[in-house]
Amino acid sequence: MTFFSEIGNYSVFLAKVFNKPERKRILFKEFKEELIKLGINSIPIVIIISLFIGAVITIQTAYNMKARLVPLYLIGYLVRESMILEFSSTIVSLILAGKIGSNIASEIGSMRISEQIDALEIMGVNSASYLALPKIIAAMVFNPILYVFSVFIGVIGGIMAGSLGGLISVTSFIEGLQFHVHLYYIAYSMIKTVFFGFIITSIAAFYGYNVSGGALNVGKASTKAVVNSSVAILIMNLILTQLILN
Repeated sequence: MTFFSEIGNYSVFLAKVFNKPERKRILFKEFKEELIKLGINSIPIVIIISLFIGAVITIQTAYNMKARLVPLYLIGYLVRESMILEFSSTIVSLILAGKIGSNIASEIGSMRISEQIDALEIMGVNSASYLALPKIIAAMVFNPILYVFSVFIGVIGGIMAGSLGGLISVTSFIEGLQFHVHLYYIAYSMIKTVFFGFIITSIAAFYGYNVSGGALNVGKASTKAVVNSSVAILIMNLILTQLILN
């Protein structure tokens, strides 16, 4: 399948997803379940990633500032800006693309090869909307929450690494956190996470929905979903940064 035919098939799939969705009661029920599966169940990995990213940024920044005549509180400032602008939005989303994307593609792909999707179609259900739309909405709603959570945990990791390693006092670090705050940057990154949530779930659902053959092809679809959603996230990150920050 060529690149352009995949883009075309993906567009057709999205049109089917948003055309004639299920009744609100059913959609809301599935949405709540997906919030738990895609959002709440992702919190542990977000905690681990963010904690260590914040700690590593603090240690690296302190090391590079050792011989320079700059105030130490800038360590806290740089940790905050790094987490807000890029790490908690883009890097965490790339990790979630692997966790969530492979899971969605495998789940829907298994339903395809076991003919459960065909059964839904026979019953008159819009299978693409029923399977993908709750996941897309849940990711777009919960991804900004995970982003805020990641920034908070990353800052805590930075404070712990700085104070326990004797690199910077908690007071100086907090002073840096309060220095020259740009709320616009937070809004920019939260907008990015909404787009990233859409990309991760829709691409994974697309590859899972179009699986053909046996179980081996489910694994291939999961791999393609993770790789292509990761590439799409990086491209979208560039586009949104150019549009919003310039």
